Amino acid sequence: MKKRKKVIQGLMMATALTALGISTFAPGFAGAERDKGDPIPEEESIAIVELEVPNRKALDKLAELGITLDHGIHQHGDGFEVEVVATPSQIALLKKNGIQVKDTLLTEGQFNQNVAERSEALQIQASAAAAEDTIKVLRANHYTNQSGTFLYVEAKSSAGTSASTALTAKWVEGGEEKTITMSRFVDYGEYMYHWFEVPVAAVPKSVTITSNQGGTAESAVTEWLGDRKAGNPKKHYVTNFVDHYMDPTELYERAEQLAKEFPDLVEIIDMPNKTNGYRRLAQATMGALTTNAVVVSSKAWGHEGGNDISVEFVNPGVASAPLTVKVDGKKITVELATNASGAAVSTARQVVDALNNQASSLVTATTYRGNAGTGVVTPVSAKLTDNLKAPDDISREPQTVKAIRIGKHRDGSKPGVLGYAQEHAREWVTPLVTIETAERLLRNYAHDGETKQLVNNLDIFLVPSVNPDGAHYSFYDFNMQRRNMTNHCGPNESDPAYRNAWGVDLNRNHSAGSAYHGFVGASISNCRSDTYAGPAINSEPEAKNLVWLADKNPNIKFAMNIHSHGGYFMWSPGAYDPNRVTLPRPTAGQEAFYWAASNEILTDIKEHRGTVIKPSRTGPIPDVLYSAAGNSADYLWYEKGIYAWNFEVGAQLWNKNLKRWESVGFQPPYEEGHEEAMEFANGLIGLIKVAYNQSKDKQPPSTKAVPGNGKYSGPVKVAFETSEAATIYYTIDGSKPTFESAHIRLAGTREPAEVLTIDKTATINWFAVDAAGNIEKNYNPLTNGKNFNSVTITIK
Repeated sequence: MKKRKKVIQGLMMATALTALGISTFAPGFAGAERDKGDPIPEEESIAIVELEVPNRKALDKLAELGITLDHGIHQHGDGFEVEVVATPSQIALLKKNGIQVKDTLLTEGQFNQNVAERSEALQIQASAAAAEDTIKVLRANHYTNQSGTFLYVEAKSSAGTSASTALTAKWVEGGEEKTITMSRFVDYGEYMYHWFEVPVAAVPKSVTITSNQGGTAESAVTEWLGDRKAGNPKKHYVTNFVDHYMDPTELYERAEQLAKEFPDLVEIIDMPNKTNGYRRLAQATMGALTTNAVVVSSKAWGHEGGNDISVEFVNPGVASAPLTVKVDGKKITVELATNASGAAVSTARQVVDALNNQASSLVTATTYRGNAGTGVVTPVSAKLTDNLKAPDDISREPQTVKAIRIGKHRDGSKPGVLGYAQEHAREWVTPLVTIETAERLLRNYAHDGETKQLVNNLDIFLVPSVNPDGAHYSFYDFNMQRRNMTNHCGPNESDPAYRNAWGVDLNRNHSAGSAYHGFVGASISNCRSDTYAGPAINSEPEAKNLVWLADKNPNIKFAMNIHSHGGYFMWSPGAYDPNRVTLPRPTAGQEAFYWAASNEILTDIKEHRGTVIKPSRTGPIPDVLYSAAGNSADYLWYEKGIYAWNFEVGAQLWNKNLKRWESVGFQPPYEEGHEEAMEFANGLIGLIKVAYNQSKDKQPPSTKAVPGNGKYSGPVKVAFETSEAATIYYTIDGSKPTFESAHIRLAGTREPAEVLTIDKTATINWFAVDAAGNIEKNYNPLTNGKNFNSVTITIK
């Protein structure tokens, strides 16, 4: 990894600022009272800083100030290290409250360098795609050693500098056609070739190489004359299909490309609820002081004509002139009223009223942030702008969110698995996990038996970007954008300096454990909070799309919500109320299944480069992070019965020199982002394997009560041993157990299953159900069957 400063890109950028009511363009708290006639605040630079908070009281002070704490909170003794984003004036305010800056982690310059890296990668890819795709077979050899006979091929594509270029080899082996996707070999940034090496039962005469870019080449297979020994053959499995951060436009194009290339295995689902679009009204704040400023907004979106509007306030140059507004096409001229001396006397309020009365076909006008507007307006001109910086090929229209559906049978007959990413716009690594996973499933299908099993027996849904509008805004305008782009704020909070503080946190807009139900971890009153839950539950089309997908496909049994960063692996419950009472905990058996499946998935993540998701960051959301009211995984678990996990990609890295863990951020240099995508694609495929293995599970669980039947002299603690993760339903009054009976719960947070205390003679009847729905002894609690378990504890 290249040596670099500690990078924590994105921790709480919009979270901290918007929760404080701070615009990144303001030197102080944007929501604070200003003296009459204060200057309009100028834009300040921002930096990600690490704060040294001395004690819990000071930490509570942060909350008092309105700072929403995010992932970067580390306790050391009585003190805390907290990562936030702030302007110089905000840092000064924090210092006044006894909170010191320990270190500066990321500056705007460093972020711009990351953007430049991505631009360079895009140029390389575009150049490769523009070139004619030709393939040169470097070698096609067979050889035999003590282990068997092998086929080894190297081929080079003129478009191979792009990771999206895939080469496929075909040959005839003993009368049977074989197909394999070749691995791409890059050394120190230079594309070398694509290759594969596999054992063969019979030596083919020739091999044909084709590219997904259209090129093709054929070569005879010759004997390798050297004495190189291949050793034991290894399974050929192809990875590494992403080579730069991709915006949603690129992601959806890649999805469509895969569907076109693999029509028998892929279809694209167009979600029914279009987003608001990567678009804004064109605006300008005209005036130098808070009391004489006028905010002008176009009626049309910026790209639909709003950006063509100009507004000018002029002194007509005559005495005792009335206030008038003239509209000439897209040019608006406000001639200010003058007194007997010819001086302008129109106030901001008067100009606002005049514009709204006489130029309402083009614009609306307000005073600055609800100011009374008593200041006298001075001559000034402005051209309205939507301030959007994306290139023209990025659509400004409402977007159709797309899902990639992969499977040999995509009719709902197979168990479904859902992976979805980028609810939060600034999390650039997360979509790469879905694209890498899709590519692996499709390009290994023809030659890897395990991959073929997964694709043939599961229905796999991958949503690369839930939030395309916000993600485009993060790429091109404000890298720390977390939410979508829909502005639900009123006129007093809609001037252009607030443009980075609008939007809804899509992972707080769902119905289970919502802030609208009194749960903690989202705002319903502050439209500029980074955890703003929206004006109502499921108000946002992006959230409605996820609900639609789950409703439309009841075969979905497993889900992974992919976020960053911090290296967390979590599941429900995700929210608690002000008394820290969580949503209902899973049963002890369900919790055991979450843990068992997590062990498999986390082991797969570790295989890539040894990254270990710490036990302290594994478990139910509130146990390892915080309350997240209205998150989507809770919706899937509580309302749809889907086992739903949350990745937080980007585990901390150990700094050997400083001997401490360091955060990697939402947008690490791509070298690190690539590694995160690779390891968590391993993890997502690990979840897919969990789903496949569960689909094959037809074996009912077995259980045992310890101690069993007997006579005891005092209270007895009865525990249950199970053959696998399973929920136990029981009665202690001798009645028949059903699904409505009590079930064994956890003994406490992050504790094992509870034990029953029997202090008087009782008969315990019970049965167990595993995660696949198998019931112990095939007992049916809905009938008169009696093949449940039973023990009698006799207390003397």
